[in-house]
Parts: sequence; C-alpha cells; structure tokens
Amino acid sequence: MPKSKRSKLVSLTKVAKKTKEQKGALMQEVQANADKWSYCWLFEVGNMRNSHLKTVRKLWKDSARLFFGRGAVMAKALGTSPEEEHKEGLHKLAQQIKGQVGLMFTNSPPSEVIAWFADFHPPDFARSGNISPQTYTLPSGPVLQHHSNPPEPFPHNEEPQLRKLGLHTTMVRGVPTLDVPHVVCKEGKTLTPEQAQLLKLIGIKLVEFKVGLRAYWESASGEVTQVEGEDVEPDADGEKDGEEDEGEDEDMD
Repeated sequence: MPKSKRSKLVSLTKVAKKTKEQKGALMQEVQANADKWSYCWLFEVGNMRNSHLKTVRKLWKDSARLFFGRGAVMAKALGTSPEEEHKEGLHKLAQQIKGQVGLMFTNSPPSEVIAWFADFHPPDFARSGNISPQTYTLPSGPVLQHHSNPPEPFPHNEEPQLRKLGLHTTMVRGVPTLDVPHVVCKEGKTLTPEQAQLLKLIGIKLVEFKVGLRAYWESASGEVTQVEGEDVEPDADGEKDGEEDEGEDEDMD
C-alpha cells in the first residue's frame, strides 16, 4: 500500500542523542583544554538562560573556553579517580561534577575570575515554580507595561489576556484599568504559571542569572581549591530555556 500522506504530529521536544563519536570528540576537547590552560573552574548556573550564558562566552571569548553540558561526559574526560585522571589532581574536580554545572578553562588569575562573576548577575523574568523574592503589587489606575521607559499603558486589545491572568480590569478611555491595587505575587511564595506569565507581560524581572563558582584546579600545582561563593537558585521545576536543549553535551565555544 502507498504511504499515507496525512499530517503526522511530530514532538518538537525530541532531540537526537549524541553518538559515541561525538561524546569522544567532546572528551578530547576537554582534555586538550586541560593541557592548554592554567586553570579549570567548576561553575554552577542559577536561573539558567542560554542568552546570558552566551554573553559570558562572548565576553570571555579571547581569554577562556567554556563547556556546559552533560556532567558525566565532562567528568569522564577529566577522570574521576587518581588512576583515570587526565592530569594530576583533576579527579578532585571531576568528583564534584553534579547537576547543572560547567567547566571554564582560563589563564586569568582566580581573584580576577571571582571578581568578574560576582559582578555579573543580569536580571531576568521569573518562571513558574520560582520562589518570589519580593511582593509585587500593581497600583490602582491604568495597567502599565514596563518594557519601555517611561512605562506605557496596555492597549485595549490586551485586556482579555490581562483578565485571563487574574486582573479585574475595566476599560477607561480605551485603557485597561484597575479600580483597586492587585497583588501579583507575595515574597517567599511559589509563582504559578499565571503569575509568571503576568509578570513577563508587564515587564517585571524578579530573578537574576548567576554563575556560582564552586572550585578551581591549578595546572602548576595539581591542587583543587574550593570557592565559598553565593548560592544560586536552580531553574524552576526543571524547566529548560527554550532556545536550545541544555541537556545534551554542549561545547559552549
């Protein structure tokens, strides 16, 4: 029988798995960079956003090499035991590779790296499942969108969406308006999908993308030094950034 020409549903979430050859190539890249650079850093990402991680890569393009992907492959490349480690001391770093972490190879001194990442924490929109760091209330009056400066009122055709997200608005001179203040979220409470969507629609960024430095390996001595850095908030409910799949082995160069 001829093949059916009917439309078929294809899941856009499916991602081709890395082949053994690709994983082997990634391992070789990690090991080559361990041979090339003076330091190897282990870092953790909070409120993961591909756009911000790409900014880090761009700003460090000439002075570092970043890898971010499946931890098991990176750990195997470094070697998780003294017998398997690629270079002396690397197994101490490899044993700490757990969760959403990455590696950064660089010649920059530790003090410079720590200071740079302490100052890099761009704001972003919270997602469903995030814990709200503050209480945010919309005042009575026209509902404003904060994507511009100064903020502008929402157009009339946005009112159905605002009402769908929980706002009790009325139209005043063609502008969605609140008669009384509306509490969008409360400090310490988990954000619902509707709250997160409303905050993004309004243009309010409540979370920050952060890179938490956990430890670094020094090639000259083979020593691994722990870094007492700021805790980072994991991505909400295991959500992934929509631009690309972070779950696969990603060479961020």
